[in-house]
Amino acid sequence: MRRVTFRRPRLPRTRRGQRRLVQAVMAGCVLALLPAAWMYVAADDRLRTPADVPRTDVAVVFGAGLWDGEPSPYLAHRLDAAASLYRAGRVEVVLVTGDNSREDYDEPDAMRVYLTRHGVPDGRIVSDYAGFDTWDSCVRAKKIFGVDEAVLISQGFHIRRAVALCQAAGVESYGVGVDAVHDATWYYGGAREILAAGKAALDAVFRPDPRFLGPREPGVERALATAEETLE
Repeated sequence: MRRVTFRRPRLPRTRRGQRRLVQAVMAGCVLALLPAAWMYVAADDRLRTPADVPRTDVAVVFGAGLWDGEPSPYLAHRLDAAASLYRAGRVEVVLVTGDNSREDYDEPDAMRVYLTRHGVPDGRIVSDYAGFDTWDSCVRAKKIFGVDEAVLISQGFHIRRAVALCQAAGVESYGVGVDAVHDATWYYGGAREILAAGKAALDAVFRPDPRFLGPREPGVERALATAEETLE
């Protein structure tokens, strides 16, 4: 039987070669970090606290998983922040956007139920069932639901990407990053954002259509009309 041998890559032996290798590695690191840098710059002056966020008609809450049909702790924190903004009169309508790609998994409806239990009227909640990722949610908020300006609510490790992408999609956005326990999920989310920044930059440049676009939906417009009738 013929033995197969694998040769280890040889490092440059000359100083010039070693210098070029170091420069190539450094250039690769810089290129890898450019999308994250863009994300931070794009969102830097758009982040707010719940106390100083501008009054805006619409809040957008991004899905963050379900546990046995109920919002995960991370998603519950986002929804708590949205309910607080509604009760404080900072927003009039909450657009919940998440994954409903299977009959047995429905983030938007679970989010709606949670919000109604926490004081947000059902008529002030609008569901986007095709928010499969952040870019899809932002594009659909603009093109399908007609949202021109919104308060975005997510965890701190995700909110910059959400703001940068919604800005790129044409939604004037302010981000509220909610607190989260620094557990394994938090660290995973932070590490994932470094990788997700690359896709976000590509989405912002090439502006692909969402996985599902569909027809225009008047849900946000109707909910805002209901809010105006209540004020009258």
